[in-house]
Amino acid sequence: MEFNLNKVDSVIDKHPAKRDALISILQDIQSEYNWLPREAIIEVSKKLNIPLIDVYGVATFFSQFSLKPRGKHIITVCLGTACHVRGGPRILDEFSRRLNIKAGETTEDMQFTLETVNCLGCCAIGPVVVIDGEYYGGMTSRKIDSLLAKHTKVDSNQ
Repeated sequence: MEFNLNKVDSVIDKHPAKRDALISILQDIQSEYNWLPREAIIEVSKKLNIPLIDVYGVATFFSQFSLKPRGKHIITVCLGTACHVRGGPRILDEFSRRLNIKAGETTEDMQFTLETVNCLGCCAIGPVVVIDGEYYGGMTSRKIDSLLAKHTKVDSNQ
């Protein structure tokens, strides 16, 4: 999605022009673009009259925010203790191999970003993978192709 300053301004205008709204504004911008473009952060700084360094401080402190473009589909592999002992690292390796990217990277076609997390809080169903907010427990390497196909198919139907 291409950056649009008017869209960012409309997101900012939906919130009170106060420092207290900063996280909500950044969440809404991230929701719109799937990352926080530099121009958007600068605009937020100007509109809320908050020093740019402070806006960047918030954007880099919280792991939910990304300062680099991310794929249309976010794949998160849990590597917490329970998922780790049940094969989480193997699942991560398999996604990495099939997408030809490492954790923290995005495919060239901007379709998938592969991320890891230390715990998703659903240890009983581990290993767990989350794709676009949907949880998949009891993950195995055999399930990866169908998951990727499902999310690729969703794109072609839209």
